[in-house]
Amino acid sequence: MPERAFELWMHDIRSRTEQALERFLPAPAIAPARLHEAMRYATLGGGKRVRALLVFAAGELADAASQPLEVCASAVELLHAYSLVHDDLPCMDNDVLRRGKPTCHVEFDEATALLVGDSLQALAFQLLSEGRIAQDPALQLRMIALFAHAAGSRGMAGGQAIDLACVGRQLEVEELEFMHIHKTGALIRTAVLLGAHCGSALGERALERLDHFGKCVGLLFQVVDDILDCEASTATLGKTAGKDAANCKPTYVSVLGMAGARAKAAELEGEALAALGIFGPSATRLGDLTRFIVARRF
Repeated sequence: MPERAFELWMHDIRSRTEQALERFLPAPAIAPARLHEAMRYATLGGGKRVRALLVFAAGELADAASQPLEVCASAVELLHAYSLVHDDLPCMDNDVLRRGKPTCHVEFDEATALLVGDSLQALAFQLLSEGRIAQDPALQLRMIALFAHAAGSRGMAGGQAIDLACVGRQLEVEELEFMHIHKTGALIRTAVLLGAHCGSALGERALERLDHFGKCVGLLFQVVDDILDCEASTATLGKTAGKDAANCKPTYVSVLGMAGARAKAAELEGEALAALGIFGPSATRLGDLTRFIVARRF
């Protein structure tokens, strides 16, 4: 029964996030129509919505209301969609498949895809600044700053720069971890903190534990992604399987081997769950999500 309840909860949050994104994204009939159509193509109707799920799960720790959580979850998913559109471009990873359909630059064109990423990122910041997502305006400003940090050169963009510079190199595990703390982990870590900040104020120790949880889960997500890239099919993943190995990009599997990568995932899972210990039953959803990330097959 608990597993079934978790599945229903995930379905509900994904549906609510999809509906919120439908509302927030410009309608395709609004000029420039092609750009707005491409923005919706890149964002709607696909993805695991793990980052949105983390926003809502962390919000439960602080008894956050649904409206600010929907805004933060949507902003996080918009920023994630922007990063995928840009990462897929020929000048970056040159991917042709994403979420089981042609990537944005293949379906439209490279110039449109570039503008889609720019527009999705701008819309994400617009959402966080327009409505009230925190009880204290000063806290809301800190949340926006946290979001900006996750997006920039010390977050996702910086992680992608490191990733591109490391193609063909054999990294030490510490170097690989540094890269993914930025590229993958920064937004996942921020999703957790944004959700928690939407409700009643948590103590400093609680926020430190939550931040550590977010760091562990961000790395865990990447380790599992690297394992799946080796084991799952393109049809299952919805993106080109085995592409990292084909492009000589360092992964947890190439650095640690498959057995080592699995051991690393188990270590990070244990560390993430231990970080939640101080929260008790209110962190049940975060714990469930941690186990889901480990067990996922797509």
